[in-house]
Amino acid sequence: MIDEAQTVVDAGLPGPEARQWAMFAHLSGFLGCLIPFGSLIGPLLVWQLKKDQDPFIDDQGKEALNFQISVALAGLLCVLLMVVVIGFLLIWAVIIGAVILMIIAAIKANEGKAYRYPFCWRIIK
Repeated sequence: MIDEAQTVVDAGLPGPEARQWAMFAHLSGFLGCLIPFGSLIGPLLVWQLKKDQDPFIDDQGKEALNFQISVALAGLLCVLLMVVVIGFLLIWAVIIGAVILMIIAAIKANEGKAYRYPFCWRIIK
């Protein structure tokens, strides 16, 4: 009988635990719904705690953190633009877009595929 983990290793994909932690890195952005700055703290914690275990977790953790930084900056810009009313509409576009992209990224990471967010400023290399 062939073990699933061995099949994954043979296929060149990350192992199931690495895929799971990469998925958690993307989904941890939802912590911002519960605690202030949680959308930044969540991916940062997952990345810092697990980056040395697997290169896939390191890559996806950085990607998730960079995306959450980009979303935070876009949200800040929307708040500033609320002075001229357009910010009220743009903030909803940012929130909906971020939720959709985080879910897509989590699904791709769980499949073992490295995901790159569009419209992301990659500060952390």
